[in-house]
Amino acid sequence: MSESLVEEVRAHYAAAARSIGDTAGERAAGDAAKDGAACCGGGGGCGGAGASMPVTFGRALYSPDDAVGLPDSAVLASLGCGNPTAVADLRPGERVLDLGSGGGIDVLLSARRVGPRGFAYGVDFTPEMLELARSNAVEAGATNVEFLEGRIEAVPLPDASVDVVISSVDKPAVLREAFRVLVPGGRLGISDVVAEDRLTPAERAKRGGYAGCIAGALSASEYLDGLADAGFAHASVRFTHEVADGLHGAIVRAVKPGVEQLTPGATFR
Repeated sequence: MSESLVEEVRAHYAAAARSIGDTAGERAAGDAAKDGAACCGGGGGCGGAGASMPVTFGRALYSPDDAVGLPDSAVLASLGCGNPTAVADLRPGERVLDLGSGGGIDVLLSARRVGPRGFAYGVDFTPEMLELARSNAVEAGATNVEFLEGRIEAVPLPDASVDVVISSVDKPAVLREAFRVLVPGGRLGISDVVAEDRLTPAERAKRGGYAGCIAGALSASEYLDGLADAGFAHASVRFTHEVADGLHGAIVRAVKPGVEQLTPGATFR
């Protein structure tokens, strides 16, 4: 991704963070129109379809139980392509990393699931989103979390420092970074938009923007090849729902080889 495109994406999410911060306190229960405007910031996020695709992107993919105890702004700031915490079988005491953590909903949910003996990190490159996420953590009373500023292609954590990586983003460089920070036997769980193999990159780009997970979507074969090249084993891509012609919400899973992966409890359910 070019630096100009990186800045475009950063600006998109910065505007979304500011909009959410301004409106979260005024949110009315069940006001779907206001929620959609805050989520997408009027710029065609959430898959490039604004509020017209409420069931395929963002907070609509989280259950009501997930939102219990979370700040409104954390729920409103769910602008991703899926619910990665639904992919990962998180266990008490584990260390979790969310790549592209945004307003922090997945970090907060992960922290809840791993409990006080565990820890959840979030990495994001948008200062406005980091400020929002840290504020949400304080409001939620979450003490076993940390939000780090950085590019997900260069994660600011040491080698073999986490047990599970969750994400709603892709790209080969990110997969290599996920492999690096995982312990042997660690698991990768990604909720993302994945293209059918028949679509060319140009055809994917016509269907949506980078901020909405579509233009930069990998095909299923590209994902599997990228995971194998990064060193992962037991990789799988499973389509869950269609978001556009030839593009699907998908669950991507893989394991970093190691002794731990041979034990029954070390793989995804």
